[in-house]
Amino acid sequence: MLNKYPAARVPLMLGFLIVVWGLNWPLSKLALHYTPPLLFAGIRTLIGGLVLLLFALRKREQLRFRQNWPLYLISALLNIVCFYGLQTVGLGYLPSGLFSSIVFLQPVLLGLFSWLWLGEAMYSMKVAGLVLGFVGVATISAGAISQHVSTIGVVLALGTAVSWAFGAVYMKKTSHKVDSTWMVCLQLLMGGALLTAAGSATESWAGIQWTGSFVGDLLFIAVFVIAFGWLTYFILMGSGEASKVGSFTFLIPLVSIFGSSLMMGEPITVNLVVGLLLVLVSICLVNIKPRALKTVS
Repeated sequence: MLNKYPAARVPLMLGFLIVVWGLNWPLSKLALHYTPPLLFAGIRTLIGGLVLLLFALRKREQLRFRQNWPLYLISALLNIVCFYGLQTVGLGYLPSGLFSSIVFLQPVLLGLFSWLWLGEAMYSMKVAGLVLGFVGVATISAGAISQHVSTIGVVLALGTAVSWAFGAVYMKKTSHKVDSTWMVCLQLLMGGALLTAAGSATESWAGIQWTGSFVGDLLFIAVFVIAFGWLTYFILMGSGEASKVGSFTFLIPLVSIFGSSLMMGEPITVNLVVGLLLVLVSICLVNIKPRALKTVS
């Protein structure tokens, strides 16, 4: 049921996803000055789900909620509740650079899980590329690593990476059973409702400062990062090899750091330049298919 898109659009979709998901980190960091974390995570995902609902309702016959609700719920738990919940809480325990470098172990895990459960080809060049990409992200974030590292923070970051990898594989594996718009819409609405309930039970709505900058930040994240970002990711995951799509997400921390530099004056370091080169090489390695496999396919 996945919509097929012309190959020429794939680079544009990848570019859009990398930019908006990269900007999500500094924008979320700014937004957290005005709001408690769980309520913010819940509100933005609920708004994103409602935006997609406007488009999904035109294909209401493809919802099949009675048949597909377990798929929607599992995806919501992995991609929204665990991913955003662990991420939001974990950032309180670790520097954002270190936390993001651990989270972007995800493409490596995604490559492994895609080989184990999706039957994608695994060869030495792809393994080297995935590992090199993670080394690149770790190099970029090395300057943010302090001597006092929270064990809880590391566990939460690893949990974020694992839940995202499992969620991505699950989306790929079920993409032929559900409509792409409904899958993303329902996972956002279900996950957003659970996160908002958790935030309401543990945080105060009075702690939200509804300033113009916060509302603008919230709407940008909800519409472009959450709604259309996840829809784009779902389509890309269903259209190509999950591990290859995952390799491009190594670029997201680079956009995040450049965005943080522009928005908050954070410095661009030698680590960033070296890490960027490693990431670019890693993407090339993952996407170069050996001749033997080309002949077979």
